[in-house]
Amino acid sequence: MPTKITTELIKELRDATGISVMQCKHALIEAKGDMKKALAILKKTSSNIALKKVDRLLGSGYIHAYVHGEGKIGAMVELLCETDFVAKNEVFKVLAKEIAMQIAATDPKDIQALLQEPFIKNGEINIISLVEEAIQKTGERIEIGRYARFELSKK
Repeated sequence: MPTKITTELIKELRDATGISVMQCKHALIEAKGDMKKALAILKKTSSNIALKKVDRLLGSGYIHAYVHGEGKIGAMVELLCETDFVAKNEVFKVLAKEIAMQIAATDPKDIQALLQEPFIKNGEINIISLVEEAIQKTGERIEIGRYARFELSKK
């Protein structure tokens, strides 16, 4: 027997994902109230949502700089989005920070390689998954514009 979709269940899923109430409700309905299935559905739909936004203009963004440890390694990332509203959003800023930390830790050869890397804080997901989750949460197209990594030279 399927679980009744209550506001508490929707709130629990929203709190766990940060995704809109309606998306959470639809995922729970499709999953017949099963929280694990609803999470899997939301993860799958985040890729589809990202694909639909690929043609939108990126007119805003945020630059985050990260310096690791005792100042021997640093990284800077330019994260692009559609509006200033999202660029100021905490979800977007946290994503920029996480990506800058990833760059400092792994020194990827290019953006495509970076997107495919396992996330340093959770090896079960890759960077493209983090970006797709942020796209689903903010409702805007998000891309890494460029990045730089610096390591103290030994001369």
